[in-house]
Amino acid sequence: MSAQLPLALQLREGNDLSNFLSGPNGAALAGVREVVLGADRQAFIWGGEQQGKSHLLEGAVRLAQQQGMDACLLPASELLPLVPAVLEAMEQFDLLALDDCQRFAGDPAWEEALFHLYNRLMAQGGHLLVTANASPTAAGLLLPDLATRLAAGPVYRLAPLANDDLQKVLQERARARGLRIEQDVAHYIVLRSERSPGALMVLLDRLDRMALAQQRSVTIPFVKDALGW
Repeated sequence: MSAQLPLALQLREGNDLSNFLSGPNGAALAGVREVVLGADRQAFIWGGEQQGKSHLLEGAVRLAQQQGMDACLLPASELLPLVPAVLEAMEQFDLLALDDCQRFAGDPAWEEALFHLYNRLMAQGGHLLVTANASPTAAGLLLPDLATRLAAGPVYRLAPLANDDLQKVLQERARARGLRIEQDVAHYIVLRSERSPGALMVLLDRLDRMALAQQRSVTIPFVKDALGW
């Protein structure tokens, strides 16, 4: 692979399509798999902050790599400090996963670079996954042709998970770390936290570290002490 980003991009441990609890978002999960496995060439996923968009992209890149594809995650936060020319030759990847596309909106140079990358990637037979906090037409893009191209494939909106699903996410991800969180404790945490998978993972990181340091089980009294609730 001759196209290399001057970044040390690492996929976060544990984010996989197999452990993405989709809840009402089964169509989005299936659509991402279809892009990776070749049934579709592209898909656009949008929704609120920390609803699982990055998890989907990281899982897609992992699945693509397991299938022997050259795949690359492109987080807007990592790209924007660079110059748009960093996207040149990126079409050589089989799959590109562009996260937080709305962050490029309003920057003519970046929008034009993304537009040309899209055209090159499609001409090469590549696959594209894009996430944003709004639909392609509402993401604030100044270049209409770019918005049109990003909307050319399936567009999925991520709906918030219900409390029961959030509890399952918390318990399953805790179990994967070797940490036991009983149902009543998970219920207590979900009711008092920001209702998103991403926010729960931040809390889980804190609880995991403190439980290990203090050699304590994750009980409601422990959660109160650890999180100041």
